[in-house]
Amino acid sequence: MKVSVDREVCYGSAECAYRAPEVFDFVEGYGVVRPGREESGDDPLVREIVERCPSQAVLLGE
Repeated sequence: MKVSVDREVCYGSAECAYRAPEVFDFVEGYGVVRPGREESGDDPLVREIVERCPSQAVLLGE
């Protein structure tokens, strides 16, 4: 399952990058998925981050 960050919704709390720096980074004030880590959506920590993102910008998809 793929994970992504919607930059139009993200308001830059950096919660994702703080909690899972191996999957997420913080670039130009926004959370981003690190290159090559897009398929990390099955990781339980990533799923928790999806649920807890304050702006609901972290998304799971196919």
